[in-house]
Amino acid sequence: MIRVRGMHKSYRTGKLVTPVLHGVDLDVADGEMVSIVGPSGSGKSTLLHAIGGLDRDYEGTIEVDGRDLRAMSDVELSAYRNRHVGFVFQAFNLLHHQTCVENVALPALFARGEGMLSREQALDRAREVLGRVDLHDKVDALPTTLSGGQRQRVAIARALFNRPRLMLCDEPTGNLDSVMGKAIIELFRRLNEEDGITLVVVTHDPKIAASTQRTVRVQDGLVLEGAGDALEAEAAAAENSSNTADAEASAEGSADPESADVPEDPADAPAQEALA
Repeated sequence: MIRVRGMHKSYRTGKLVTPVLHGVDLDVADGEMVSIVGPSGSGKSTLLHAIGGLDRDYEGTIEVDGRDLRAMSDVELSAYRNRHVGFVFQAFNLLHHQTCVENVALPALFARGEGMLSREQALDRAREVLGRVDLHDKVDALPTTLSGGQRQRVAIARALFNRPRLMLCDEPTGNLDSVMGKAIIELFRRLNEEDGITLVVVTHDPKIAASTQRTVRVQDGLVLEGAGDALEAEAAAAENSSNTADAEASAEGSADPESADVPEDPADAPAQEALA
């Protein structure tokens, strides 16, 4: 589903250039739940934002479902973000003057074409996804009346509004205690297993990393482990090809006429007899 090749990213402030990612390769299969871990400043969130189409200022290629994100127009990229990707951040990013159902229905305001819904249709869909995250009794509540875990569930419901196949989560439990964090992890696992949603979760929490199917470790702008099965298969194929080439070269060397035993010249025979 996700294919990243040779991604380089730097931040520029005036004449100062700060490299962040150094040729990252990564594969995520459809339906996987993957965590990305690493120290602060290693490039985890930068990679996640680029996969989500929030940043196109990079070198290399990022493809999602076979489409190159950098090749999309601004309109296409906006549609990709709104229809196909659900975002969940550490900060809940809720509008405090609007109810939970109104917050969840916000993606409908940015829909165009076939994805457009009437206000009632949007609110009905919002109620549906609030029930999906066990907040059916908080539909008309204001975010300020909710706990941190409940606010994050509202944010997750908003991310689910357009039925995305991909959810990108940046430190989703960073503002939660351990109990609420565990509940959010279980919700993510349920969405992955029951709805088949592909999840990529950036985290510092080892419990979240342990709960995913694969952990990608990023450090100093490089993927040190967990890049994906496709990349491992490519590396294995390249190694096999190299080994085959070495074997062929060795076989050709052993068959070199110059290295073979030279038969005795018949002209030398009389001289050898005379010596005898």
